[in-house]
Amino acid sequence: MVNAFRIAGDLLHVASIFILLLKMKTSKNVIGISLKTQELYLLVFACRYVDLLFTNPFSSGLHFYNTIMKILFLSSSSYIIFLMRKKYKNTYSVAQDTFRTQFLVGATAVCALLFHYKLTFFEIIWAFSIYLESVAILPQLFLLQKTGEVENITSHYIACLGGYRALYILNWIYRY
Repeated sequence: MVNAFRIAGDLLHVASIFILLLKMKTSKNVIGISLKTQELYLLVFACRYVDLLFTNPFSSGLHFYNTIMKILFLSSSSYIIFLMRKKYKNTYSVAQDTFRTQFLVGATAVCALLFHYKLTFFEIIWAFSIYLESVAILPQLFLLQKTGEVENITSHYIACLGGYRALYILNWIYRY
């Protein structure tokens, strides 16, 4: 069942991706963007969307919509990382993006092992993706706090991500 909160949340998520790509393409740099956050998001999507390998996208309109969104999130995250590591690597500051993400990954993995719906591999990696997504923005916020500078377009990107998460909370409340 699709509801307005989910559709609006997905649209804000897509908007955040396009804003980030617009920032990178127009300024031709990745100053102020955390590669670590982008890598965490790719890990989130890779774990959460394993079902792409087993789901028939044409079995219903909802499955088709979900498949399109999942492919969009996986491919755009991969593309952003590619741009940051290859095309604009000279503008990325490793010295400023210093958040230690291994602690986030470790803590969320432990949470997934302890708190999951069922004790199956797919449920545990899905739980891991949920827990990791809730903290994946921390390296980005840490970077912005450390540099003390935020470009307008970067703040719009972060605001869209926050709005997406808020709408998804309302989506879950509405569904249950």
